[in-house]
Amino acid sequence: MFTGLIEDLGVLREVRKQGERGSLVVSANIPASEFRLGESIAVNGVCLTVSSFGEGNFTADVSPETLLRTTLGGLPPCIPVNLERAVRLCDRLGGHLVTGHVDGVARILKREKDRNAVRFSISLPGDLARYVVEKGSIAVDGISLTVNRVFPENFSVSIIPHTLAETALKEKGAGDKVNLETDILGKYVERLLTGGTASAGAGIDLDFLAKHGFM
Repeated sequence: MFTGLIEDLGVLREVRKQGERGSLVVSANIPASEFRLGESIAVNGVCLTVSSFGEGNFTADVSPETLLRTTLGGLPPCIPVNLERAVRLCDRLGGHLVTGHVDGVARILKREKDRNAVRFSISLPGDLARYVVEKGSIAVDGISLTVNRVFPENFSVSIIPHTLAETALKEKGAGDKVNLETDILGKYVERLLTGGTASAGAGIDLDFLAKHGFM
């Protein structure tokens, strides 16, 4: 589990593809003494597992599914990447609950100055639109952001100077692809309301609420 508060700006050194397997080699400012084999780390919002590490770098295995459904498989070497290690139970939850399980890939449509911030307009895949709400949370390349406006096919976020300077968004503009993860709470609520599966019943509706004394 992550918070969407980027811990380090790393550099992708190599994407290794061997048949259906793959791995990433990333340079990082995180001291090697702080890494642990098997620990989780989010790279541009994608939860990966550290398979080896040295001073100034680490390697993480990547499954075919991850390469197919995220931007990682198409990133060129030497590009900056957002890094965040898993949250500890004693840490402050400064962003929002982020799982590192990417819902889809979107494209930046526009980048424009907005007073002291920079506003990004980002495409919104149709199957994700129902989970994105104005003033709600969304993770863009692993960054916890607040949705400013929502339209049928896109949404916008404002990036403050600190976030722009400390994340890979500073290098991105119109046409670039980003990983999206919508708020997991909305997904669970939807599943409860719809009953999840056909065998689970009708879910929560007005009849259900009346039967259980909520009306």
